[in-house]
Amino acid sequence: MKQALTLFELNELVRETLQTTMPNEYWVEAELSEVREVRGHCYMELVQKDERTNTPVAKASAKCWKNKWMLMRPYFERTTGQVLRAGMKVLLKVYANFHEAYGFSWIVTDIDPVYTMGDMARRRQEIIAQLKAEGVFDLQKDLHLSMFARRVAVISSEQAAGYGDFLRQLKDCEQGFNFEVQLFPAVMQGERVEPSVIEALNHINAQVDDFDVVVIIRGGGATSDLSGFDTLSLAENVANFPLPIITGIGHERDESVLDMVSFRRVKTPTAAAAYLIDNLADTLARINDAQSEMVQIVRHCMEHQKNRFVRVSSKIPVLFSHVRVRQEERLQQYFLQLTARASRKISDSQHHVQVLSNSLKPMTERKIVTEGHRLDMLQQRCKSLDPQLLLSRGYSITLHQGRAVRHASELKTGDEIETRVENGTFKSIIK
Repeated sequence: MKQALTLFELNELVRETLQTTMPNEYWVEAELSEVREVRGHCYMELVQKDERTNTPVAKASAKCWKNKWMLMRPYFERTTGQVLRAGMKVLLKVYANFHEAYGFSWIVTDIDPVYTMGDMARRRQEIIAQLKAEGVFDLQKDLHLSMFARRVAVISSEQAAGYGDFLRQLKDCEQGFNFEVQLFPAVMQGERVEPSVIEALNHINAQVDDFDVVVIIRGGGATSDLSGFDTLSLAENVANFPLPIITGIGHERDESVLDMVSFRRVKTPTAAAAYLIDNLADTLARINDAQSEMVQIVRHCMEHQKNRFVRVSSKIPVLFSHVRVRQEERLQQYFLQLTARASRKISDSQHHVQVLSNSLKPMTERKIVTEGHRLDMLQQRCKSLDPQLLLSRGYSITLHQGRAVRHASELKTGDEIETRVENGTFKSIIK
């Protein structure tokens, strides 16, 4: 009988073999497909993809124990400005570990943030290059912010302090401008940033005629949370948006791809509000300048016309004398013409009235005779239709519930009917 190993013995043999044949630590390049932290330990899923087809060619699990992870994570985030997340390429120092109960995994002992920063910079440059190749990188810069931009669509987290600061800045502006602000809530940090902001942009685009400008604000937060704004899909949506988009999602020294393609990038939500206030203030200043210029022009025109009036007024007495004589002659002619026309009109009207008067009496008499004859005919017809006349000839009228009975089918056994004759009525029961 063949001697068999237990599973534990076999796994123990694998562990001892790995410890013997692979005792060293290795630097490995990989992409993170999953990262999660449990009770202070970091669990990673590593993957390598084919550069042409993007299909995985290798996968492995990795762990970083708490005592190492508590030192590595702050260093990595401080150096790169990013948190470890899925899709990020990393350079890890690992050693092989095989546990009889939990299987194989790589144990992480160090991470090189410089490698990740280089990959992030490369990916950012690739996104920028693709946007420029598509011809959309500067589309937002070609837009013009309305001089009267008051209707503002805001993409932010509803609970964000920055959103509150933005509203207060607009409300408390010293010029007293009245802004109409509508919030489109979105996730502003983490992996949900891209789809959440794109969804908010789609909602705004559905009612694009209701707004003048879009403001994307984050209001605080760690620099490491800016990674969600460095994506191709979000940048394309912003670049192609029909309204100017103002971004205030990072800090002064941090610029995301989203900032690069937006119409205007500012540091903070309050700076975004100040930009909108300044835009209206500039418009108001231009209106005031135009008003002052118009007043000066009107004054100049009035002065010119006043001088002209003085010159003309000196000539009026002489001109008025000539005009008066001519107008009196014209009025005399008009008076004579009006008198002649009125006389002719009165004569014609008197003749017309006389003709109408002569013809009115015969017409009236004929009308009275005709209508009298018509009344006689109607009276005779009414008499012939009088029900009492029919009753005097021997006819009767049968009533059921006050209505005349026209068909026997309208009655049934037991109905009481009333018969009306020339002299009186009587009732009957239908059998």
